[in-house]
Amino acid sequence: MSEGNPSLPITVRDLVYETDGQQLLQIGSLNISETGPTMILGPNGAGKSLFLRLLHGLIEPSMGLILFNGQIARGGHRRGQGMVFQKPVLLRRSVAANINFALKVYGIKRAERSQRVLDLMQEGNLSGRSRQAARTLSGGEQQRLALVRALACEPAVLFLDEPTSSLDPGASLAIEEMINQIARTGTKIVMITHDLGLAQRLASEILFFHKGKVCEQAPATGFFSGPHSKEAQAFLAGRLLL
Repeated sequence: MSEGNPSLPITVRDLVYETDGQQLLQIGSLNISETGPTMILGPNGAGKSLFLRLLHGLIEPSMGLILFNGQIARGGHRRGQGMVFQKPVLLRRSVAANINFALKVYGIKRAERSQRVLDLMQEGNLSGRSRQAARTLSGGEQQRLALVRALACEPAVLFLDEPTSSLDPGASLAIEEMINQIARTGTKIVMITHDLGLAQRLASEILFFHKGKVCEQAPATGFFSGPHSKEAQAFLAGRLLL
Protein backbone atom coordinates (compact mmCIF):
# COMPACT_ATOMS: atom_id res chain seq x y z
CA MET A 1 0.00 0.00 0.00
CA SER A 2 1.41 3.36 -1.01
CA GLU A 3 1.61 6.31 1.36
CA GLY A 4 -1.75 7.94 1.97
CA ASN A 5 -4.83 5.75 1.99
CA PRO A 6 -7.03 6.54 -1.06
CA SER A 7 -10.22 5.57 0.80
CA LEU A 8 -9.81 7.89 3.78
CA PRO A 9 -11.55 9.60 5.32
CA ILE A 10 -14.66 7.45 5.58
CA THR A 11 -17.54 9.86 6.09
CA VAL A 12 -21.12 9.09 7.09
CA ARG A 13 -23.90 11.66 6.82
CA ASP A 14 -27.43 11.18 8.14
CA LEU A 15 -27.21 7.41 7.84
CA VAL A 16 -30.40 5.49 8.63
CA TYR A 17 -31.21 1.83 8.23
CA GLU A 18 -34.77 0.58 8.71
CA THR A 19 -36.42 -2.77 8.15
CA ASP A 20 -40.02 -3.85 8.73
CA GLY A 21 -40.80 -0.38 10.02
CA GLN A 22 -38.12 -0.55 12.71
CA GLN A 23 -35.15 1.79 12.77
CA LEU A 24 -32.03 -0.23 13.56
CA LEU A 25 -29.32 2.32 12.88
CA GLN A 26 -29.15 6.12 12.96
CA ILE A 27 -25.86 8.00 12.65
CA GLY A 28 -26.06 11.73 12.02
CA SER A 29 -22.41 12.49 11.30
CA LEU A 30 -19.26 10.42 11.53
CA ASN A 31 -15.77 10.82 10.16
CA ILE A 32 -13.16 8.03 10.28
CA SER A 33 -9.82 9.55 9.33
CA GLU A 34 -7.44 7.75 11.70
CA THR A 35 -5.04 5.59 9.67
CA GLY A 36 -4.56 3.02 12.44
CA PRO A 37 -7.14 0.35 13.28
CA THR A 38 -10.60 1.52 14.28
CA MET A 39 -12.26 -0.91 16.69
CA ILE A 40 -16.03 -1.00 17.06
CA LEU A 41 -17.27 -1.93 20.52
CA GLY A 42 -20.70 -2.25 22.06
CA PRO A 43 -23.23 -4.76 23.37
CA ASN A 44 -24.98 -7.33 21.22
CA GLY A 45 -27.67 -5.83 19.01
CA ALA A 46 -26.11 -2.37 19.01
CA GLY A 47 -25.92 -2.20 15.20
CA LYS A 48 -22.21 -2.89 14.79
CA SER A 49 -22.48 -5.57 12.10
CA LEU A 50 -25.16 -3.60 10.25
CA PHE A 51 -22.78 -0.65 10.15
CA LEU A 52 -19.98 -2.71 8.59
CA ARG A 53 -22.33 -4.18 6.01
CA LEU A 54 -23.55 -0.73 5.08
CA LEU A 55 -20.01 0.57 4.71
CA HIS A 56 -19.08 -2.37 2.50
CA GLY A 57 -22.19 -2.07 0.36
CA LEU A 58 -23.67 -5.45 1.26
CA ILE A 59 -26.91 -3.70 2.22
CA GLU A 60 -28.27 -0.32 1.22
CA PRO A 61 -29.12 2.44 3.70
CA SER A 62 -32.68 3.66 4.00
CA MET A 63 -31.32 7.20 4.04
CA GLY A 64 -28.01 9.00 4.08
CA LEU A 65 -24.62 8.99 2.42
CA ILE A 66 -21.38 7.05 2.81
CA LEU A 67 -18.28 8.61 1.29
CA PHE A 68 -14.75 7.30 0.85
CA ASN A 69 -12.28 10.15 0.46
CA GLY A 70 -15.12 12.43 -0.59
CA GLN A 71 -16.55 10.04 -3.17
CA ILE A 72 -20.09 8.76 -2.72
CA ALA A 73 -20.21 5.00 -2.36
CA ARG A 74 -23.16 3.57 -4.24
CA GLY A 75 -24.31 -0.02 -3.84
CA GLY A 76 -22.69 -3.29 -4.68
CA HIS A 77 -19.37 -4.74 -3.66
CA ARG A 78 -16.80 -1.97 -3.37
CA ARG A 79 -13.58 -2.73 -5.18
CA GLY A 80 -10.50 -1.89 -3.17
CA GLN A 81 -12.21 -3.16 -0.03
CA GLY A 82 -12.27 -6.52 1.68
CA MET A 83 -14.44 -8.04 4.38
CA VAL A 84 -14.03 -11.03 6.67
CA PHE A 85 -16.95 -12.38 8.65
CA GLN A 86 -17.18 -13.99 12.06
CA LYS A 87 -17.77 -17.34 10.35
CA PRO A 88 -15.54 -17.71 7.26
CA VAL A 89 -17.35 -18.15 3.96
CA LEU A 90 -15.15 -20.51 1.94
CA LEU A 91 -15.60 -22.17 -1.43
CA ARG A 92 -15.81 -25.95 -1.75
CA ARG A 93 -12.33 -25.96 -3.21
CA SER A 94 -8.76 -26.34 -2.02
CA VAL A 95 -6.95 -23.66 -0.06
CA ALA A 96 -4.96 -22.62 -3.13
CA ALA A 97 -8.07 -22.63 -5.33
CA ASN A 98 -9.92 -20.34 -2.91
CA ILE A 99 -7.14 -17.77 -3.18
CA ASN A 100 -6.74 -18.24 -6.93
CA PHE A 101 -10.47 -17.66 -7.46
CA ALA A 102 -10.31 -14.36 -5.55
CA LEU A 103 -7.32 -13.22 -7.61
CA LYS A 104 -9.15 -14.11 -10.82
CA VAL A 105 -12.22 -12.15 -9.74
CA TYR A 106 -10.03 -9.12 -9.10
CA GLY A 107 -8.55 -9.34 -12.57
CA ILE A 108 -5.09 -10.63 -11.76
CA LYS A 109 -3.58 -12.24 -14.87
CA ARG A 110 -3.04 -15.99 -14.84
CA ALA A 111 0.71 -15.61 -15.22
CA GLU A 112 0.86 -13.62 -11.99
CA ARG A 113 -1.61 -15.65 -9.96
CA SER A 114 0.55 -18.69 -9.15
CA GLN A 115 3.22 -16.71 -7.33
CA ARG A 116 0.64 -14.50 -5.66
CA VAL A 117 -1.17 -17.60 -4.35
CA LEU A 118 2.09 -18.88 -2.87
CA ASP A 119 2.83 -15.52 -1.29
CA LEU A 120 -0.61 -15.26 0.28
CA MET A 121 -0.51 -18.82 1.60
CA GLN A 122 2.83 -18.06 3.20
CA GLU A 123 1.41 -14.86 4.71
CA GLY A 124 -1.35 -16.92 6.30
CA ASN A 125 1.02 -19.70 7.40
CA LEU A 126 -0.87 -22.10 5.13
CA SER A 127 1.90 -23.15 2.75
CA GLY A 128 1.58 -26.81 3.67
CA ARG A 129 -2.17 -26.81 3.12
CA SER A 130 -2.40 -25.77 -0.53
CA ARG A 131 -4.24 -28.92 -1.76
CA GLN A 132 -6.36 -29.44 1.34
CA ALA A 133 -10.08 -28.79 1.06
CA ALA A 134 -10.61 -25.36 2.62
CA ARG A 135 -13.63 -26.45 4.63
CA THR A 136 -11.64 -29.20 6.38
CA LEU A 137 -9.21 -26.71 7.92
CA SER A 138 -9.38 -25.91 11.62
CA GLY A 139 -11.35 -22.82 12.66
CA GLY A 140 -8.22 -20.73 13.05
CA GLU A 141 -6.83 -21.90 9.70
CA GLN A 142 -10.11 -21.10 7.97
CA GLN A 143 -10.06 -17.61 9.39
CA ARG A 144 -6.44 -17.09 8.28
CA LEU A 145 -7.45 -18.24 4.80
CA ALA A 146 -10.38 -15.83 4.78
CA LEU A 147 -8.01 -13.02 5.75
CA VAL A 148 -5.42 -13.67 3.07
CA ARG A 149 -8.13 -14.21 0.46
CA ALA A 150 -9.51 -10.78 1.37
CA LEU A 151 -6.01 -9.40 0.78
CA ALA A 152 -6.07 -10.62 -2.82
CA CYS A 153 -7.33 -7.24 -4.02
CA GLU A 154 -4.76 -5.40 -1.89
CA PRO A 155 -7.59 -3.53 -0.16
CA ALA A 156 -7.31 0.04 1.02
CA VAL A 157 -9.92 -0.81 3.66
CA LEU A 158 -10.50 -4.14 5.37
CA PHE A 159 -13.68 -4.68 7.37
CA LEU A 160 -13.52 -7.41 10.02
CA ASP A 161 -16.58 -8.69 11.89
CA GLU A 162 -15.37 -10.42 15.07
CA PRO A 163 -12.67 -12.49 13.34
CA THR A 164 -11.35 -13.99 16.59
CA SER A 165 -14.64 -15.03 18.18
CA SER A 166 -14.97 -18.75 18.94
CA LEU A 167 -11.24 -19.31 18.44
CA ASP A 168 -8.89 -20.71 21.07
CA PRO A 169 -6.20 -18.38 22.48
CA GLY A 170 -3.46 -19.61 20.15
CA ALA A 171 -5.59 -19.22 17.03
CA SER A 172 -6.79 -15.82 18.20
CA LEU A 173 -3.22 -14.66 18.71
CA ALA A 174 -2.28 -15.75 15.18
CA ILE A 175 -5.18 -13.71 13.76
CA GLU A 176 -4.26 -10.73 15.91
CA GLU A 177 -0.67 -10.84 14.66
CA MET A 178 -1.90 -10.96 11.06
CA ILE A 179 -4.22 -8.00 11.60
CA ASN A 180 -1.41 -6.02 13.16
CA GLN A 181 0.85 -6.76 10.20
CA ILE A 182 -1.88 -5.87 7.68
CA ALA A 183 -2.43 -2.54 9.44
CA ARG A 184 1.29 -1.81 9.28
CA THR A 185 1.17 -2.02 5.47
CA GLY A 186 -1.24 0.93 5.38
CA THR A 187 -4.52 -0.92 4.97
CA LYS A 188 -7.24 0.71 7.04
CA ILE A 189 -8.75 -1.79 9.49
CA VAL A 190 -12.32 -1.27 10.70
CA MET A 191 -13.10 -4.13 13.06
CA ILE A 192 -15.81 -5.30 15.45
CA THR A 193 -14.63 -7.12 18.54
CA HIS A 194 -15.85 -8.11 21.99
CA ASP A 195 -12.26 -8.79 23.07
CA LEU A 196 -11.34 -5.69 25.05
CA GLY A 197 -7.75 -6.83 25.47
CA LEU A 198 -7.34 -7.13 21.70
CA ALA A 199 -8.92 -3.72 21.21
CA GLN A 200 -6.52 -2.17 23.71
CA ARG A 201 -3.53 -3.75 21.98
CA LEU A 202 -4.46 -2.94 18.38
CA ALA A 203 -6.81 0.03 18.24
CA SER A 204 -5.90 3.58 17.38
CA GLU A 205 -9.47 4.72 17.90
CA ILE A 206 -12.72 3.34 19.27
CA LEU A 207 -16.28 3.65 18.03
CA PHE A 208 -18.74 2.71 20.74
CA PHE A 209 -22.23 1.69 19.60
CA HIS A 210 -25.43 1.38 21.61
CA LYS A 211 -29.00 1.07 20.35
CA GLY A 212 -28.02 1.79 16.75
CA LYS A 213 -26.12 4.97 17.50
CA VAL A 214 -22.49 5.95 17.98
CA CYS A 215 -22.33 7.06 21.61
CA GLU A 216 -18.64 7.80 21.56
CA GLN A 217 -15.70 8.13 19.17
CA ALA A 218 -12.35 8.55 20.88
CA PRO A 219 -8.65 7.68 20.69
CA ALA A 220 -8.20 4.22 22.16
CA THR A 221 -5.95 5.32 25.02
CA GLY A 222 -8.41 7.96 26.15
CA PHE A 223 -11.40 5.65 25.76
CA PHE A 224 -9.98 2.92 27.96
CA SER A 225 -8.60 5.30 30.57
CA GLY A 226 -11.80 7.29 30.88
CA PRO A 227 -14.71 7.10 28.44
CA HIS A 228 -17.00 10.14 28.38
CA SER A 229 -20.39 8.53 27.69
CA LYS A 230 -22.33 6.84 30.49
CA GLU A 231 -23.02 3.92 28.17
CA ALA A 232 -19.33 3.27 27.52
CA GLN A 233 -18.51 3.65 31.20
CA ALA A 234 -21.11 1.02 32.08
CA PHE A 235 -19.90 -1.27 29.30
CA LEU A 236 -16.28 -1.19 30.43
CA ALA A 237 -17.39 -1.77 34.02
CA GLY A 238 -19.17 -4.92 32.91
CA ARG A 239 -22.66 -3.62 33.66
CA LEU A 240 -25.70 -4.52 31.57
CA LEU A 241 -26.81 -1.73 29.22
CA LEU A 242 -30.54 -1.23 28.90
